[in-house]
Amino acid sequence: MYRFGENQQKVMLILLGGVALGLSNSPSRYFDTFRKLNKDWKNINQRKVNLAIAKLSEEKLIEEKKMSNGSFKLVLTPEGHKQASRLNLIGSTINFKKPTKWDKKWRIVIFDIPEKDREFRGILRKHLFTLEFYKLQQSVFISPHPYEKPILELIRLYSATNYVRVITAMKIDNEDKLKKYFFKPTQTKQIKK
Repeated sequence: MYRFGENQQKVMLILLGGVALGLSNSPSRYFDTFRKLNKDWKNINQRKVNLAIAKLSEEKLIEEKKMSNGSFKLVLTPEGHKQASRLNLIGSTINFKKPTKWDKKWRIVIFDIPEKDREFRGILRKHLFTLEFYKLQQSVFISPHPYEKPILELIRLYSATNYVRVITAMKIDNEDKLKKYFFKPTQTKQIKK
């Protein structure tokens, strides 16, 4: 993964936000994204922005596109989009609403990530802890919540599908201990049915 300075990160995330604006199909999402972009833009020093843009261009993460009216605009290259998406994930958490009723399935994430990709290993662990997964072993985490899609998206984004498995299981031998960990006593009674 690339090492970005603070201003390079802001430029990348602002350009990624521009993509998000273009893809937004909801006025409230559009304005929410615009407010975040506007806040970030106000905090940038123009000289530092120019240096950041030059460096990102040199790294082939952004490029200038000539418009039909003769003006230019900055856009992310495919690699730039990938790196900006990673930056966006690192700086945020995966937002997912927990269901009110348990579907009686366990989501297990197991991984064996090579040392050369230890940065992703740390990011994956951070997201698993943020999503309140329980650590069964060093590289094995479990949750009763249906987080498969966001975890698989994170894995795909980092091209780590060879190193991570996401399993949905119906039963696990220490289920009672896990229920006590994940559910309040009043909920456990309802779940045991």
